[in-house]
Amino acid sequence: MNAYMNQYQNNQILTASPEQVLIILYDGAIRFVRQAQQAIEEKNVPARTRSIGKAVAIITEFSNTLDYEIGGEIAVDLGRLYDFMVRELAAANARGDAEKLKPVENILLELREAWVEAAKIYAREKQPSSESTGSSIAAAL
Repeated sequence: MNAYMNQYQNNQILTASPEQVLIILYDGAIRFVRQAQQAIEEKNVPARTRSIGKAVAIITEFSNTLDYEIGGEIAVDLGRLYDFMVRELAAANARGDAEKLKPVENILLELREAWVEAAKIYAREKQPSSESTGSSIAAAL
């Protein structure tokens, strides 16, 4: 069953649009932060360290892909948020402090929602309008 699930997830990522991949990554970061919270509650240091490391890796990749020329002030603000989250994750890991993870989870949830909305807008703008499609069909007849 696990092999089938891994294959399904791989196919999902390989066939996803860049916007969908970004949302999948946000889902992963959120999941890892929640796993770290649970590991801290259970006093499971290896699981805490592993989960926080995975969340940091995703957030660091978000930061590394920012385009400051195109993104301008938005990219700068996102960079600051990513830096803050990485610092809080490191502090949570060092101290075993689940409270440090709450603002990280909240920021990730808000950013995910913003990207979901942006992806919907982008998808609508990419689609040809129904009027032009109808006109094309009528012209073809």
